[in-house]
Amino acid sequence: MYTRIIPISSFSRFCPKILTRNLSSAGRDFIKIVEVGPRDGLQNEKKLISLETKLELIRRLTKCNIPVIEAASFVSPKWVPQMADSSNVIKALKDSQSTKYTSLVPNEKGLELAYSAGAKEIAIFGAASEAFSQKNINCSIDKSFENFSKVTKLAKQFNMAIRGYVSCVIACPYEGKISADVVASVSERMYDLGCYEISLGDTIGVATPDETRNLIRKVSSAIPIENLAVHFHDTYGQAIANIYASILEGIRVVDSSVAGLGGCPYAAGASGNVATEDVVYLLEGLGYSTGIDVPALVDTGRWISSQLERPYSSKAGQAIHAKSQK
Repeated sequence: MYTRIIPISSFSRFCPKILTRNLSSAGRDFIKIVEVGPRDGLQNEKKLISLETKLELIRRLTKCNIPVIEAASFVSPKWVPQMADSSNVIKALKDSQSTKYTSLVPNEKGLELAYSAGAKEIAIFGAASEAFSQKNINCSIDKSFENFSKVTKLAKQFNMAIRGYVSCVIACPYEGKISADVVASVSERMYDLGCYEISLGDTIGVATPDETRNLIRKVSSAIPIENLAVHFHDTYGQAIANIYASILEGIRVVDSSVAGLGGCPYAAGASGNVATEDVVYLLEGLGYSTGIDVPALVDTGRWISSQLERPYSSKAGQAIHAKSQK
């Protein structure tokens, strides 16, 4: 199959335009960004973050025109204390015409809490690794699907949309390399349960572009590619390259985290999720539309980094801010 490679020189025309670009997406292929910073990005922060800060982050991201924001997680506060106020987060969010808010749920109890708080969309999370499934959700893959079946059945009764996550799609910190056939099987099972979108997660950030392309080809032979998303951690600095490879294979949904917030407790030295600012720079530079207000996104990344008292880690964000100051 012939694939047109976008020349690197195209990026030289992009940087000046990104600061003042028209937000209209007319005439350009759209790629959806799913912002996971408020949940995946913040959940591992050791210092508890105030409800006000979480809500302000979500409000700022909403004003950036991000189409989907993962806002909360209804897991046990015992396991993830940072997400203990998720009900209050969801209750405080007002409906937005431009943005959907999703909530991670581990079981029926979590689903009921999410529904009671006013959540309209949930995400379930599984793994392509037996060992990781046991470590992360304390059950086998097959047992996890018994639980997912109950959750998705109830979610449909509540008229809630359902997204799915598959962790360790390339490798596992306990098992090593993971077969793409296994990933395809797990993804297909999630799709059959009613997940409208399956996000393929490189949990420990070890993927390379060829591995990514091979994985997507395998999984997209089991379920439609328009129902797939990618979620890369940047442990080895390969996330942007892997996203580019994914786009070449037809992926049109990308998970990312403002300012690169997040991390992975299973990967030593992991630098967290790929920064939303870097992803948007890549995609807009390739001629795709995200609909996102880039200057506002950079301001939001700088703001939350200051709130967390950490350096702002988005390379594109740093460069865009520096250019705007000239």
